[in-house]
Amino acid sequence: MILSDADILRRLEAGDLVIEPLDDPDIQVQPASVDLRLGRDFLEFQHANIPCIHPNSEKETEEYTDLVTVEEDGEFILHPGDFVLGTTRERVEIPPDLIAHVEGRSSLGRLAVVVHATAGLCDPGFQGRITLELSNLGTAPVALTPGMRISQLTFTELKTPAERPYGEERGSKYQDQSGPQASKIEGDREFGGDQ
Repeated sequence: MILSDADILRRLEAGDLVIEPLDDPDIQVQPASVDLRLGRDFLEFQHANIPCIHPNSEKETEEYTDLVTVEEDGEFILHPGDFVLGTTRERVEIPPDLIAHVEGRSSLGRLAVVVHATAGLCDPGFQGRITLELSNLGTAPVALTPGMRISQLTFTELKTPAERPYGEERGSKYQDQSGPQASKIEGDREFGGDQ
């Protein structure tokens, strides 16, 4: 079952679903979703002189990304063909009986801005700010302003709560992230990690 606005508000009030800060529920809570705002931090990928990215090497990831923090009244220009990691301003806590789907807002989609490449799901138990995979598929640069509504979350109720939710017990790599996080795929089992 997908949660409606009434369901979302009830869960927020009960405190088992957390979205903070939710500064303007009248605007941010939509009929079946919650709009999340853009944070100030971005990880930009540099055009590096490396032959390719090796998913099992954390060092290369650090070498070709730069953290950019935009002033509160500033803007980040997303150029055509660019791919950057951004973050939501809001921190979320998803209870064990829900999953959250990260989606773009249609108004930005109509400007050719997408908010995720493949990571459109927040598992039960996830806590933290959501890393956004921002791309400009259009032909003109688009100005992104911290605080603007950038994405939306929809919530699906599970038939039964997850027995092993995302988090510390599972060794989840992105739990409690506070800004955009580069890939930690090198921690996956197939690359010698324990995930």
